[in-house]
Amino acid sequence: MKHRMSSEFIYQLFALLITVIVVHAVYVGVIRPSADAQIREEMALQAAGEDFVPERSFAVVIRDFEQEACFILLLWALAIMGYKGRLCMLEQRLLGQRLLDIPEGTSVLPQDAREYSRSLEALPEKEQDYLLPRTLLAALQRFATTGSIQAVSDTIKESCEVESDRLDSELSMVRYIAWAIPSIGFIGTVRGIGDALGQAYKAVEGDISGVTVSLGVAFNSTFVALVLSIIIMFCLHQLQLSQERLVLDCQRYADRRLMRHLVAA
Repeated sequence: MKHRMSSEFIYQLFALLITVIVVHAVYVGVIRPSADAQIREEMALQAAGEDFVPERSFAVVIRDFEQEACFILLLWALAIMGYKGRLCMLEQRLLGQRLLDIPEGTSVLPQDAREYSRSLEALPEKEQDYLLPRTLLAALQRFATTGSIQAVSDTIKESCEVESDRLDSELSMVRYIAWAIPSIGFIGTVRGIGDALGQAYKAVEGDISGVTVSLGVAFNSTFVALVLSIIIMFCLHQLQLSQERLVLDCQRYADRRLMRHLVAA
């Protein structure tokens, strides 16, 4: 478990670093030059007094620093959820395997528990750390020790509840990112409105180009942040649904493949 947490931390750290580098490179090399060229062209047309309809291209909408930060957080959160989703899929595959080879109609006594535990202990170390093998092994060990079917049932239930709480707590960073993205959008809104008010004197003189650009920052940052937060929350709820199904399926597997075969001494 400690090795798994260490690997996940290193993955998240490198995912953040790679995301920052890639997103910033795209912004510096493509998005900002394209957006700045379009804005300069529109300001030149406006200064010349020509009639034109401003085009809010995708590059202009996402050109500012707040939107860049939002995209970095979005991709980082998706990387974290992708890692956890992959682990969930690997654990789901075990549900299709016959980890306990108990023939139909066979009764398992407390003294037989050790024999059936060997197939679980023979699994690769990585798979032994998954929820289903851990739950089954703990249940068999409790049955061998106590000989109580109720104790086995409590052990299975407790293992699944602990795992559910652990999975939920590990999503705290993703929840923080889902909260931080709209907050960054509102920061951009405040900054844009502040810049627009600071250039109000130019608008009085007839030059409204600066005010227009600043208000564009205000509205674009909020718009992008809210759209990205919707994407994150959708992916987060899908991941939580998969994890909850995994815990319930593991508990059902243990009841169907183990509990109904147990016979108290």
